[in-house]
Amino acid sequence: MHPTIVINVVGLTPALIGHATPNLSRFAGRAAQRQLMPIIPAVTCSAQATFTTGLPPSGHGIVGNGWLFRDLMEVWLWRQSNRLVAGEHVWDAARKRDAGFTSANVCWWYAMGATTDYTITPRPIYKADGRKIPDCYTSPPELRSELTSKLGTFPLFHFWGPATSIASSRWIAEAAKHVMRSKDPTLTLVYLPHLDYGLQRLGPDDPAIAKDLREIDAVAGNLIAEAEALGRRIIVLSEYGIVPVSKPIHINRALREAGLVAVRDEEGGEILDIPRSRAFAVADHQIAHIYAADDAAARKAKGILEKLDGVDRLLIDDEKRDCGLDHSRSGEIVALAAPDAWFTYYYWLDDDRAPDFARTVEIHRKPGYDPVELFLDPSIRFPKLAIASRLAKKALGFRTLMDLIPLDASLIKGSHGRPDNPPAQGPVFWSSEPGLVPDRAIAATDVKQLILDHLFN
Repeated sequence: MHPTIVINVVGLTPALIGHATPNLSRFAGRAAQRQLMPIIPAVTCSAQATFTTGLPPSGHGIVGNGWLFRDLMEVWLWRQSNRLVAGEHVWDAARKRDAGFTSANVCWWYAMGATTDYTITPRPIYKADGRKIPDCYTSPPELRSELTSKLGTFPLFHFWGPATSIASSRWIAEAAKHVMRSKDPTLTLVYLPHLDYGLQRLGPDDPAIAKDLREIDAVAGNLIAEAEALGRRIIVLSEYGIVPVSKPIHINRALREAGLVAVRDEEGGEILDIPRSRAFAVADHQIAHIYAADDAAARKAKGILEKLDGVDRLLIDDEKRDCGLDHSRSGEIVALAAPDAWFTYYYWLDDDRAPDFARTVEIHRKPGYDPVELFLDPSIRFPKLAIASRLAKKALGFRTLMDLIPLDASLIKGSHGRPDNPPAQGPVFWSSEPGLVPDRAIAATDVKQLILDHLFN
């Protein structure tokens, strides 16, 4: 066996490689460089499940970053149980070939309950008084104490939200280095998300993105150097490329205005009433799953969406099958946004009626993905003071709403989800072993086998 590391630099594309990325440029210069052909949807959870199983979403069941759990009649995003993923994972396939194989998952998704030997994944502590305390989950459990003692607590508030910074990706990379040195796994999977956030905030064409590129280049370069020193074969890949966008599509508002989306009042805020809605959308970047109560509702929704500005394509039946999305978790309709557009989850028609969680970082309560959580509300005159006052109230034991997030979707300048970006704006697959990589574009479904080839060939 040949020890191998797979470094997932989210959002990395050929167009972003240049003077701001000397370390990644040097690695790419001596590596086999291939275009990676993403799946639909080109989003984190679906892409990673495809990389590890070799299956499209119709096979592994991860049809997006979240979906409608039909038996619960609830939308859930960012679940963590590995039992949601069908198919054989690359680490199980490798263990069948050699019983001495070991693996480490350092913050790839669906980590909890996986059969990897070493697991690290973000996992906040949610206290009964409403506090959210940064932490991580590990297996074995003592690994958490090792990492916390060595690196400090996992920097959760730098992992997502308006305070996101390189600190979280740096922590993840340092955790991967610790695991490689102390546990010596045969396969190490590492997730470095930092670049993704700046690209959504600024878009890939903003000169200010150079700062994010320099930061992730330093972290990734240090990790590559450590892997080389430890004799690892190295794969660097990304899940998708992010493209400039300027057009938010309020898909649920259109369905509501047509009488298909129902809401209920909760103390002055409107909550999506899924059991009473005839059709609604789970928005996820540039794709949306539309769930319909019956055929008549699906037909009506289709007619509305065909005319909605910014909707590029609707997938139904055969189209879903052709795209690898014919799974029971998928919506009756899957909508793709135009290349310069993306879908919001917003379903209220008046911001004064938005639910309380709309203005907070609340990835588990919103019935769709909300990239606006990356921003502080620009209407808050003294944001540091606003944050400090709310944190002080929490420290004193008061229940306090961290309502600091704007409701302005026009702030978002980059998005993803479509599989057809130009190659320069698409994901990458780089390998330190040119002889193991075919001389062609790499399908996302090929990645599992290529990892196995790096381990055993």
